Amino acid sequence: MRLVKPASATLTLALLGALSAAGCAPVHSGSTYGRSQAGQEQRVTKGTILAMREVKVEGTDTGAGKIGGAVVGGAAGSTLGQGSRANLAGAAVGAVLGAVLGTMAENRLTEANAIEFTVREENGATIAVVQANDQGLREGERVVILRGSQVRIVRDGIPPEGGAAPKTS
Repeated sequence: MRLVKPASATLTLALLGALSAAGCAPVHSGSTYGRSQAGQEQRVTKGTILAMREVKVEGTDTGAGKIGGAVVGGAAGSTLGQGSRANLAGAAVGAVLGAVLGTMAENRLTEANAIEFTVREENGATIAVVQANDQGLREGERVVILRGSQVRIVRDGIPPEGGAAPKTS
């Protein structure tokens, strides 16, 4: 059995690094907007958080993990064995195993923990919103509900009609 060629090892590390970086997407939050959401109108209502529970947001399967894993696995597998047939067989087996492992890695790298907020709106309706709790919101707290391309909740800092804005610390 031969050792992995330096060029293959470098390629493998570069692809794994790129796959890892691509998979670190943040979960939906009350404070972070996508570029396409900037400047978009949102409908605003208010409510109170009734309940909160931790949930898991499943990871994505964009195909990047599968493709990256197949390339890395194929490159690594092609360096095993002696002779062109052994290299070809190693590349094929490595590509299949790499694709499976790459898909699993992408899913694990992109899954996240979040909070499911149950909110009673001022009109009496009850809604649930899943997002990161990047503001440290708590049960019983007043929130603003923002409805645009996504629904999000944020701490209520909008003053009541005719009143001054609440002080923030």
